[in-house]
Amino acid sequence: MQTTRRSPALYLGVLGATIGLGLATRQFPSAFPLFVARYGGDALWAAMILWLAAVLRPTAATHSLALLALGISFGVELSQLYRAPWIDAIRATRPGALVLGQGFLWGDLVSYSGGVLLAAALDAWLASARASPRRNAGS
Repeated sequence: MQTTRRSPALYLGVLGATIGLGLATRQFPSAFPLFVARYGGDALWAAMILWLAAVLRPTAATHSLALLALGISFGVELSQLYRAPWIDAIRATRPGALVLGQGFLWGDLVSYSGGVLLAAALDAWLASARASPRRNAGS
């Protein structure tokens, strides 16, 4: 299998756009269709994890990044079952809520899966688009 090195600038841009869009779904939910306002933030949060992993591991296989993003996303969601004053105090802050969430929901696992699936598909497409000119140049 051919390994493609991801462009840090491109993936930082995609990461930033994902964060911005995710925050917008939370800050301005009425600007989005109900489905996107309700589930988009969680899907984009998981996609953000994949993009961050891609920036940190630019030669990793897409499926490895997807599994890592799912593992982290599911782990954070499952951690919300743990209740203690110290972590609930962190979750009560805006940054803590954005990173750690506030309460466990089974539906969030579905949203995370959808976000990672879409991000992995986009990553695979970006990798093939970057590889195509090189293949054609040698023909």
